[in-house]
Amino acid sequence: MSSATPHRLPLAAALRLGRPSDIWFKPALSAVAAIAPPNLTLLALGRLDLAMYTMAGSLCALYGHNRPYAARARALAWVVLGMVGGLALALLAAALTTNAVVLVTVGAALAAVQKTVSDATRTGPPGNVVLTFVSSASLFAPQTLGQVPEHIGLALAAGVWAWLVGMAPGLLRPHGPERRATAQALNATAGYADTRGTGDGHARARAVSAAAIHAAWQSLLASGARPDPTRRALERLLVRAEVALAAPADTDPARLRAWARGLHGTGPVPRAGQPRESADELLGVAAERGLPPGSPWHRLTPFAPIAARTALGCALAGYAALALGVGRPYWALVTAASLYQANVTLTWSRGVQRVVGNLLGVLAFAVLAPLAHLHPAALVLCCVALNFGAEALIGRNYWLGSVCVTPMALLITEFARTQDPAELITDRVADTLVGALAGFVAAVAVTNRRAGDRLGHALTAAERARETAARLLAEPHPAPRALESAGRALAAALVDLRTTADAAAGEWWQRALPAERVVLAEQAGHRTLAATVRRQGLVPQDRSRDQGPGRTTEDMRP
Repeated sequence: MSSATPHRLPLAAALRLGRPSDIWFKPALSAVAAIAPPNLTLLALGRLDLAMYTMAGSLCALYGHNRPYAARARALAWVVLGMVGGLALALLAAALTTNAVVLVTVGAALAAVQKTVSDATRTGPPGNVVLTFVSSASLFAPQTLGQVPEHIGLALAAGVWAWLVGMAPGLLRPHGPERRATAQALNATAGYADTRGTGDGHARARAVSAAAIHAAWQSLLASGARPDPTRRALERLLVRAEVALAAPADTDPARLRAWARGLHGTGPVPRAGQPRESADELLGVAAERGLPPGSPWHRLTPFAPIAARTALGCALAGYAALALGVGRPYWALVTAASLYQANVTLTWSRGVQRVVGNLLGVLAFAVLAPLAHLHPAALVLCCVALNFGAEALIGRNYWLGSVCVTPMALLITEFARTQDPAELITDRVADTLVGALAGFVAAVAVTNRRAGDRLGHALTAAERARETAARLLAEPHPAPRALESAGRALAAALVDLRTTADAAAGEWWQRALPAERVVLAEQAGHRTLAATVRRQGLVPQDRSRDQGPGRTTEDMRP
């Protein structure tokens, strides 16, 4: 049965500005540090025409800023390899054929692979868009087979430099990402404590807090298994956040926020009061570090509809741009690739943001082009400044960052030779509109009926995780490690359930969703999760009340 619920297509909400990221300056400064030296070196050598290839490697510095440095080292290395691999395939295709239809087809296939792998591995911002931009533009760069190794070498060298730039802050703040994630969890939980667990918006605040705590645990688990006193202290703070999530009415939000503020900078981690039976608090953490990773195929399978949408939308956008005689069909292809989000409704919002940002961006290009044409050095500095602006602003809203990304992309095309600004503006506007329209049509045409199936699986997983925890709670003396692991598994299942439910709610053309069952499962799951926290001795029991897994009666303020 198809869902009869009408789907609204927001306009104003899609353009509303959010708060800037806590670390907005980090990717912005990393972009400057990664891009400026290679480009200035090429400028000094009089080979600015090669800057397109060094830019490919330099842009890898935009990734991984929320990851602990041990995990960031691995993630950045894979991003560099993915970037260089996509570039290599694109340059080989460009050297072997000049048939535009073939090149668009190759670009669409690459975009689908990049989108799928980025989402499945949770690469994080900026996701697949930068990878697709580089590979798609390279498809239409004049190329010979003899030039390919040199160009790939330049990209790889710049990628190594970007890796070093991304890792450099770890010399000063080796636990910076983990501290930020823990602070975000404490602040989110303080917001939930403000509602006392019953006030307006408490359900959403609880879900946000649970997600932030889960993300912080994942950050700590990704930082490696080597014993570390700082991470141990952060883990204890996260335990206090879990206590607050279980007992919001008995929590002092000001204390949570004070702990969060204490995590800024490089000072010592605030010491939290030790809950009862603290020796058993973190037994599950060591167990989780040893869990084997899931099957890559298992992670890729759910993204098949998104991959199909990306391939179809990018191909349609590129073919349509060719049919209209637009000289740079890869811009339409990249526009389509940038749209695809978790569901159709979010894809629509990204389309609105992309179109508005690009249209304002071409106006910015019209203003900047005369300045950039004064001297090659001015061109390089404009690109560096726009890259900083894009990373500084895109966290507030995608369209705001696109106002800087668009003129930067247009100026990059002029590294090889100066071009007519009017022609570039016309092509960019046409490609943006064509790409956005074709991309959204593909999103509507390729239905994601698996969204409902995934929600059903997430519901079953959450209910089973709750039952497992409830069975342990029913035992007179459950093993501490088993109870800790069951609680952590239940928390992860509840976060996944909320994420899956939000994604499914924005899909079209599917059967009605079990909204009431989701709400009941979340309520029961959080009650059981609170009971596991009590049973571990992290919150003293109140013997005058019912202590079953459906109640949350805690007396100790964290």
